[in-house]
Amino acid sequence: MIHYIYTRVRKACIVLTLLLVSLCTTAARQWDLQVSANSRFLQYADGTPFFWLGDTGWLLPQSLQRGEVKGYLSTCAKNGFNVVQVQTICGVPCINAYGQYSNISRQNPWDFSAIDRDDVYSYWNHMDYIIEEAERNGIYIAMVCIWGGLVKGGAMDTEGAKAYGTFLAQRYKDHPNIIWVIGGDIQGNIKQDVWDTLARTIKSIDKRHLMTFHPRGRHTSAKWWAQAEWIDFHTYQSGHRAYGQRMGNKDYPIPDNTEEDCWMYVDSTWAYKPIKPVLDSEPSYEDIPVGLHFPDGPRWKASDVRRYAYWDVFAGACGHTYGHNAIMQMHTPGKAVAYASTSKTWYEAQRDSGYVQMKYLKALMLSLPYFDRVPDQKVIYSSNGTRYDRLIATRGKDYLLVYDYTSRDINADLSTVSGKKKDVWWMDCQSGNLTFLGTFTDGRHVFKAQRLANSTLPVCDGVLIAIDSTKRYLAKEQRNILLPVKDDSKKDLTE
Repeated sequence: MIHYIYTRVRKACIVLTLLLVSLCTTAARQWDLQVSANSRFLQYADGTPFFWLGDTGWLLPQSLQRGEVKGYLSTCAKNGFNVVQVQTICGVPCINAYGQYSNISRQNPWDFSAIDRDDVYSYWNHMDYIIEEAERNGIYIAMVCIWGGLVKGGAMDTEGAKAYGTFLAQRYKDHPNIIWVIGGDIQGNIKQDVWDTLARTIKSIDKRHLMTFHPRGRHTSAKWWAQAEWIDFHTYQSGHRAYGQRMGNKDYPIPDNTEEDCWMYVDSTWAYKPIKPVLDSEPSYEDIPVGLHFPDGPRWKASDVRRYAYWDVFAGACGHTYGHNAIMQMHTPGKAVAYASTSKTWYEAQRDSGYVQMKYLKALMLSLPYFDRVPDQKVIYSSNGTRYDRLIATRGKDYLLVYDYTSRDINADLSTVSGKKKDVWWMDCQSGNLTFLGTFTDGRHVFKAQRLANSTLPVCDGVLIAIDSTKRYLAKEQRNILLPVKDDSKKDLTE
């Protein structure tokens, strides 16, 4: 009965929503995303920067019930995440937490003509709820339409791609918070015609939402789809391997011993033309075995996921996707482990250090002029380190940033940005706390990394921030990057 009532109420709400559309055009515009004029970033239609901060919730549609979905997404929003990547289906058919199947026709799994029934809260009703709840939390759902291994195994051909793409596009084209993701941990030249058909079918119906491709580890989508009309931005998967973990691959797309150098994928993507925005849609996950295939070995820590995030973004990425072993598989007590062993639940993992620290990167990038930012290693005037000792720099016209993972000295050339004097801060990446280091003359300076007071942690990574002293992007008295800048421009100093 509850499913029947839900279906009736939902249909009434849809009718009411359609009646109110003409009154909500301004609110709707805030969701529409587009590529920036310089083809390197994403923005809202009104020109406001959009910094992609994604969480990896692959099995969200299959594993969580409504109350759990609500709790998960609200916690995502509180921690600054504005995108959640999901596997729309991970099987043909796929079954969700309510025992409902994604594909119900025995004769043709891609026949969705009878998918909606008044007496059933279906698989796709639940997907609707997830998307609507995400919208209420200001979150986009990045829908990986079907996982790559299923297509590789023959579960969907081009005719199935046409039918499935038509179904998805017609059902979700009017939802504001959709981002389409073709592929799913697969090379684009495997069943290339199927992926192309799926993408083109969706785009022929839904011209509103952005689309990308999720590739196999250590690959970029630009390798296969640089010229594709349907792809709006690229992603790469830097993957989960440590330095030196070649693991016998014959067709290894990157040089040996660069496995953790995620920053190199931005330049390698931009080597393809035309240039499009790019981001890391699958870096190393927090608390997952290093290399994935060694369950008793070391695990990636919070410091590792921070390093991947800052290296990616400072190299020029338009955002970043975080991942956690327990969250990506929505692990709960007594549940069979889908990928890698974990004793932690998804809701416990939402309190882990790396998870809650991603918001500081997003806040930092949005606190400064956004669209003129470029990666620039010339900011570092002396020889740089390698691997973990590598300093990575990015700058705008009047500010520069240097990420320091190992607390080494930073040799920064302040003359690479405007201003005869620069105000300089240190931001601790674990807390977002800011320390004002002083005002410095133009030119070259050596800066010491600032360790947390009484810290015994092996990694105290942070960002050196230098801003033209005539600008007020940060306040000297500001103690955390999440705090708003005080605007004293109109203050009467004689009062």
